[in-house]
Amino acid sequence: MVQFQRARSEEQREQRRQAILTTAAAMLAEMPVADVGLNELARRVGLAKSNVLRYFESLEAVLLELLDQSCRDWLAQLTPLLAEIGGDLRTRRERLVGCVVRTLIADPVLCDLFGAQAAVLERNISPEVAARFKRTAYANAVELAATVERVIPELTGDRALKFVGMTQMSAGALWGHSHPSAAMLAAYEQYSDLAALRLDFEATLTDMLNTVAKGLLADD
Repeated sequence: MVQFQRARSEEQREQRRQAILTTAAAMLAEMPVADVGLNELARRVGLAKSNVLRYFESLEAVLLELLDQSCRDWLAQLTPLLAEIGGDLRTRRERLVGCVVRTLIADPVLCDLFGAQAAVLERNISPEVAARFKRTAYANAVELAATVERVIPELTGDRALKFVGMTQMSAGALWGHSHPSAAMLAAYEQYSDLAALRLDFEATLTDMLNTVAKGLLADD
């Protein structure tokens, strides 16, 4: 924990912002989004909670900025992988889905943030923060959709963008269901009739995205 003196320049204020974001990212590597609290974040950063709120209007605003950064990092990783895809339509579709799923598995924080976005992160924020986040999120989605369309030109119009949106929503929803609480895990292990309800993230997301892609390709 670093104890900061009062920021007196724009450079120092930006340093504080980055320290808050870096600390929040480190917390997300240790715990799920639901367990991240403003008091603990402030303690780890070395600022009073009121001072943290001078740089971000709420904890949710911090996490939304991290979600945006995580999305851009995901795009940077995914884009060159997709550029290598070739073959017939079925091969391209399956390889596209495979690359998307593998990169999401490798980034559990991003999946957790996707899962918390609408129900949690977009609640305790101002219209200004909401609009800024939505604009950047849309720009990220459009960028990824353009890459997807280069892999599968058959996804014309807004179909590639729909695929991206369904990917993010599906990953977020499935992440929570496939990473249940300790009580739910114990129930799955104790009662054999519940085994079929336990979801595997990779297999389920792969099936869902292949179904979505096939549906969009068949759409008139």
